[in-house]
Amino acid sequence: MNLRRPPLAISEPERQRVEQVDRLAASGGAGVPALIEMLADPSWTVRRAVIASLAALGDAAVQPLCGCLSARRESEARIAAAVDALVASLGDVDGPVLELTRDPRPAIVADAAQILGRRASARAVSRLAELTSHADDNVAVAAIEALGRVGGRAAVDSLVDAVTSGNFFRVFPAIDVLGRSGDPRAIEPLSVLLDDPRYVLEAARALGRTGSRSAVSPLMRLLARPSDAVARVAAVALAELRERYRERYGTVEPIDEALRGEVPAPGAARRLSHSLAGADTGEQAMICGVLGAIGGEDVLLDLTRLLDAEAPVASAAADALCRLSRSADSRVLAALRDGDSARRLLLLPLVRGGAAADDVARCLADPDPEVRAAACDALGRIAEPRAAAALFPVLDDPNPRVAHAAMAAIQCLGGAEVEALALSAARDGSPAARRAALRILAYFAPASALPLFVEGLRDPDMRLRERAIHGLACFAEPAAIEALVGVAADPSARVRAVAMRAIGQSSRRDALVIEALLRGLRDEDAWVRYYACQSLGKLGWEEAAGAIAARLRDESGQVRVAAVEALSGIKGDLALAALEEAARESDTDMRRSALIGLGIAGREESLPTLLGALASPDVATRLVGVSSVSGFSSREVLPALVRAAADVDESVRATATSFIAGRPGIEATRSLIALLVTTRASAPLLAALSTPVPGRVEGILEALATADDELSPLLTAALARMRLPEAHAALLAALKLPRAPARKAAATTLAAVATREAFAAVELASRTDPDPEVRRVSASVLSQWA
Repeated sequence: MNLRRPPLAISEPERQRVEQVDRLAASGGAGVPALIEMLADPSWTVRRAVIASLAALGDAAVQPLCGCLSARRESEARIAAAVDALVASLGDVDGPVLELTRDPRPAIVADAAQILGRRASARAVSRLAELTSHADDNVAVAAIEALGRVGGRAAVDSLVDAVTSGNFFRVFPAIDVLGRSGDPRAIEPLSVLLDDPRYVLEAARALGRTGSRSAVSPLMRLLARPSDAVARVAAVALAELRERYRERYGTVEPIDEALRGEVPAPGAARRLSHSLAGADTGEQAMICGVLGAIGGEDVLLDLTRLLDAEAPVASAAADALCRLSRSADSRVLAALRDGDSARRLLLLPLVRGGAAADDVARCLADPDPEVRAAACDALGRIAEPRAAAALFPVLDDPNPRVAHAAMAAIQCLGGAEVEALALSAARDGSPAARRAALRILAYFAPASALPLFVEGLRDPDMRLRERAIHGLACFAEPAAIEALVGVAADPSARVRAVAMRAIGQSSRRDALVIEALLRGLRDEDAWVRYYACQSLGKLGWEEAAGAIAARLRDESGQVRVAAVEALSGIKGDLALAALEEAARESDTDMRRSALIGLGIAGREESLPTLLGALASPDVATRLVGVSSVSGFSSREVLPALVRAAADVDESVRATATSFIAGRPGIEATRSLIALLVTTRASAPLLAALSTPVPGRVEGILEALATADDELSPLLTAALARMRLPEAHAALLAALKLPRAPARKAAATTLAAVATREAFAAVELASRTDPDPEVRRVSASVLSQWA
């Protein structure tokens, strides 16, 4: 909780009382009794100040607050403030508050349960589970809601009891918590509630949140109900079920197989389609996903019609058609031929296979340039050689995006016909086509085209001359580099700059090349100096370090930045010293460029400078620092990245997490797991933990040995997402670990992985595991595949 008080407009008496709060807080434990008295202050602003101060005092205020909660019940404001202070407290709250749950007065027990839940106290789970069966409904509901905040997997049996109790006040909150637990034991009691009209909608939503394959069947049966509202909820729940499964295991195919296995349940697909009529846009998009998973002729018709719906729904329908693959190909192509520009734009990214080439080529004449560009992209992806003849005329398209897409598609095709057509276009085409043809020929660099590039150096079209200069860098023949060096002395500064840039792209280190680039460093034009620096850096010419370092004081900012970048590609102490100096510059761009350069250089001497950047008040500099230190193997780097993964800025956190994910070794894995424990279901951290690097599997297996009911499923899901033999072996090994939470999670995940070996291991656990709960979980997940 943020303990800082927001700036509010307050009265003078309130201001004086807030100042009194500050004085009492400054006195430490001695001020606690007076602060307790002020918890019932009539002003919310003052009470917030009191709460923040008591929370900050930690242990000194915990027992007095618990005593207040127990003995001072005359004021609702005081009770609420005491609860808030204990929730936010920096002290050891769990023990004293757990004692309050033994109080004979239900109101106090309910308050204590609320506090423990809001603090997400893992230590309190077993006691909260007991309280779900308390004689007082308020206490039971508070305990159920608290388990929902903490994570209900460890208390599944108690939640099942609440769901099956028949007591509306307990059943309703327990439904949501049980669904979010993701435990397979939740399926049966939630499925039973589908027959009760009071709970059917909430139970359906909860089944979707389980992410369990066995929830497919009861949700599909709901589609046979006559109510469109129930059908919509079932459809959305099935869509959420697919997404939860995808997040957990990295695939939805087992869920889709189960969906297809349930069809033809009585009119299930038809009910899904009918439910679209009353659904909102978001629900319609989700229902499209389920329809795509089910498939069938009727589904194809419905999805094709939805291509004309609003953008989110049309996109979802197009994506579903794509997933239906071959069964949808004929309808997709028919829709492509007969559809308008909007429909074509949706369908073109989905087209695969040479059979579609003719239909796609027709779209090159569409009036919408976005469609023409998408058609070019599709032809490049299809890679049908006969499409080349249709693509070359598009190089003259007035829309640059379309012409560029056509050129890229032609490059994907290649072959003798492309070479012949490109040579012809380069000689006789329009100016735009000639330039595009030179780019295509430069990509393949056939010897037959070299004379065209040399000839192009004298062309009156400046843009074509530039294209010819860049293209020469792609040829290996000596004549090409000689022509490049010659044009580097052209009277035109623009031509010289283009030549300097092209020379660097050639990767040639001939004496002629180096001499031309060194001359470029002294050119009167800033952009010539800029590209000369860049090219020398790309070539890594160490002898040029001094000349490049001199450009750090260039009058033009872009040249100074280029010099920094160039030095990062050059070895030697001189280059390193120049970069270190630039990293201390007041110019922000220079400093960041130098940090990047030091990171690229990778010299251990630079590490203190780079680590210092991680503490910069500037977000962009911290981002650069994170990226720059990530390549170092020093023991100081991982702790620094872990600190950055908790940065106040989301982009810094995400970048640091991604770099930790890519670091090999058990220590990096331990760090990711420690971060995961503090945030639990953080999707970026789960994805990072699933990155298959050396030490990742071993680190996860090590953590499973001590993981609780909440962490274990996350760890086993990470193993499943890796799709590696060693990760699968680790899941099998987890089924034999001493702790039951790991074995339960392993059984659930192995059943989801659905290999023959996995089924055999889970079946054995269902019969022989020493823990009855593990046996029940194993039997439950096996029943999903019966």
